[in-house]
Amino acid sequence: MGNIYQTIGEYHKGIDYFEKSLEIAKSIGYKKGEQILLSNLGDVYESIAEYGKAIDYQEQSLKISKELGSKNGEAVSITNLGSIYRSLGEYQKAISNYESSLVIFKQIGNKPNEIASIGNIGNIYYFLKEYQKAIFYHDQALAKSKEIGIKQYEADTLSSIGDDYKSSGDYHKAIDYYEQSLAIFTQIESKNSKADPLIGLGESYEALKEYPKAIEYYQSSLEISRQIGGRESEGLALSDLGSTFTKLNQPELAILYYKQSINTRETIRQGISGLSKQQQKSYLDTIANTYRTLIDLLLKQGRVTEALQVLDLLKIQELEDYLKNVRANEKTVQKIELLAPEKAISNQLLAISYDKSSELNHQLATKLQQLPKSEINKVPDYFQKLPKGVTLLYPSIQEDRLELIIFSANTIPINRTVKISKKNLEALIDDYRDGLLDPSSEDYKAPTIALYNLLIKPIEAELIQAQTEEILYAPDGILRYVPITALYDGKKYLIEKYRISNLIAYSLSDFSPKPKIQPKILAGAFGGKAGEKRFGLDSLPFTIQEVQDIANSFHNSVTLTEENFSRQAIESQFNNYNILHLATHVAFNNGVPENSFIIFGNGDKIKLNEIAKWQIPNIDLIVLSACDSAKGALGNGVEILGFGYQVQKAGAKSAIASLWEVNDNGTQKLMEAFYSEIQKGDIPISEALRRAQISLIQSPQYQHPNYWSAFFAIGNGL
Repeated sequence: MGNIYQTIGEYHKGIDYFEKSLEIAKSIGYKKGEQILLSNLGDVYESIAEYGKAIDYQEQSLKISKELGSKNGEAVSITNLGSIYRSLGEYQKAISNYESSLVIFKQIGNKPNEIASIGNIGNIYYFLKEYQKAIFYHDQALAKSKEIGIKQYEADTLSSIGDDYKSSGDYHKAIDYYEQSLAIFTQIESKNSKADPLIGLGESYEALKEYPKAIEYYQSSLEISRQIGGRESEGLALSDLGSTFTKLNQPELAILYYKQSINTRETIRQGISGLSKQQQKSYLDTIANTYRTLIDLLLKQGRVTEALQVLDLLKIQELEDYLKNVRANEKTVQKIELLAPEKAISNQLLAISYDKSSELNHQLATKLQQLPKSEINKVPDYFQKLPKGVTLLYPSIQEDRLELIIFSANTIPINRTVKISKKNLEALIDDYRDGLLDPSSEDYKAPTIALYNLLIKPIEAELIQAQTEEILYAPDGILRYVPITALYDGKKYLIEKYRISNLIAYSLSDFSPKPKIQPKILAGAFGGKAGEKRFGLDSLPFTIQEVQDIANSFHNSVTLTEENFSRQAIESQFNNYNILHLATHVAFNNGVPENSFIIFGNGDKIKLNEIAKWQIPNIDLIVLSACDSAKGALGNGVEILGFGYQVQKAGAKSAIASLWEVNDNGTQKLMEAFYSEIQKGDIPISEALRRAQISLIQSPQYQHPNYWSAFFAIGNGL
């Protein structure tokens, strides 16, 4: 039962059955069963990106295998640990594990697993883009596959070598290996596997600009994928066809294929199965590019509403790839609607050849141009629920420009194009953050004006016309590290003009107004003495005063400090309070969810991927007042997006966090002002934060944006 639930993607049910079975195995002293079940639990926890637990279970399984003298079980557990380290991006550890398991499999003569270990090492080098090393190991796996005569292994390895050569740019060699792989799959009648080399052949011919052949192979892959119900490979084939027709300057057909690809992807999330480990390598590298290219094509054709929907779904896709726990809802299941002319030819997608495509694209373009603009940019019902005075701002970073999509109630979405390359935008953001992170520096001034001119000035007239009071900001990529509150027009900061809340994704949000209730605050402080370290981190002495001030202002509050501020103490009192204030170190780090965490005063931690397990439907607001994000190189900010989603999934309505660790005393002053506003009652959270930030702007000691602009509201701040 556990295996079945894991296979169909109901991971938590799988865990439940594995744990029950494990309990029985332990009670009857069935050590072999215990070892297998621990390994199964490790696998399922890896599937939901809880890598710490996955490692723990695999190590327990490994220990029992050694006790039992089961060399095969030992090697399998070591292999599974290698897989987890691969998922964590710790590739050298992964290679070390695979090499260790390889030695054991050789010793015991387990040829199939020996081949798999060699192939796994090759795959790691593929991920590292060290293609010659990948080829070296895959060649070994191929030779051994031929020795033992397992045709499926041989064909799979040939396809992997094709991937290596394709990614290294040697398309002719790649084609040779893909054709060998395809011939074997045809011989052994393995339809399930034929789609991969067909895709590889199509991508190789597309790279060689031999578009007729590329289309032919993609169509063959698409046909097989639909026959066998392979939705992952179906989505990839549709995306590749979209790419090819884009290069052929047939954007209408390209858009149709890309829409179908994304809708297939959304079906995967709604359905019962995720990506297999074998498919992750090729599929996840491609999917984000599918969304971005479709957004680009739609905006160039003035189809802004559709572009906004795709951009919103891209955020959900990023979350799913990062957290592995995002599920569809009634908004996302609507998918990207096909317009009437697109629906009319959607059943012909398998039959569109290179020769017919140009004429068909012309016909489709003509029919689309005849549609009224109101139909092309029809706004979904859930967008219509946006409150008056609230404007959505969705930037989209393209390679050669920045697109700004905005939407207000009773309008249709519009876009504004800003000419700046992705590279130059990233450089400007780096300069902006460098200036903001140094409270003694004035270097932030030029970048903050430049960013205002990029992000706000092009839409200023529309914001005024919509009588905007609050901006719901859904940043894209590296923009998630930018506090737009501190953008400056030469006279005022943006926060002095508007309330601002960060948005996860509109289709994951509920923006119905919430009833105002009397604040009941549960507050914890990390504390410590100035200049000392606690659990390897700097002490935060002002956090003690911070939570004491809250307790003095609100009778319905409790404070926990230092050793008394434990994870268990906080979690045991969730139901009694509606505001959770954590004055402690919070790390938002690039990479996997396990890298980001909240630490408690006694040294306990909760990792980002665990927050969703909190049951906090009574919590209206979580405040994290000492966050520290983006140490080292900036990523795409998905860890910040992920925090907002996890909090929302747990049941909280909104949160306040910071983009860097602010001066301890400055944070205390901001929080004092924030709670002073909350105490007045009947005020939106975003407005209370805005007023607190303005109070620091007007103070001589804390007017530098370093002290106040790091803090942002995320979620329903209405």
